[in-house]
Amino acid sequence: MPDKIIVVPYDPQWPKLFSQLAAALRNALGDTALRIDHIGSTSIPGLDAKPIIDVQISVKSFDPLDLYRIPLETLGYTFRADNPERTKRYFREAPGQRRTHIHVRQAGSWSEQFALLFRDYLRIHAEDALRYAALKYQLAAQYGEDRLGYVAGKEPFIWEIMRRADRWSQDTGWEAGATDG
Repeated sequence: MPDKIIVVPYDPQWPKLFSQLAAALRNALGDTALRIDHIGSTSIPGLDAKPIIDVQISVKSFDPLDLYRIPLETLGYTFRADNPERTKRYFREAPGQRRTHIHVRQAGSWSEQFALLFRDYLRIHAEDALRYAALKYQLAAQYGEDRLGYVAGKEPFIWEIMRRADRWSQDTGWEAGATDG
């Protein structure tokens, strides 16, 4: 059954929720996780968002899958083998648990760096984060339960931000900082 898309004001508990998740993930994954990072809108202070904690786990290689799949499943996460995006392996919370998205990506990959650069840029550029929040509210009202429409509606803005973030990264020499967890 589809869920209504709901955007809520920023919750200062989101970083704490991530820290709790990251500690459990680090304990379960050990050195398999090269990085554990809070990504997505809940990782950007002050940004209104859907109340979903997104976690990016960076691994050396996608294979063998069981190296991270078994520890994540032991923690209650469900592997989503049907995920069409081949640049990540995707896990979700167990039924009845708080909504959490786990994105496993290869360390150093373009998709890993994309998520970190997008996050870091918006953490520093509050005016763009406010524009993003306004767009999220508009799209949530427009698309209701249509997640694909909501996601597609964000794409032009995301690419605009990434063009700006690319220039900013070149001007500042941006590098992904230390892992969050």
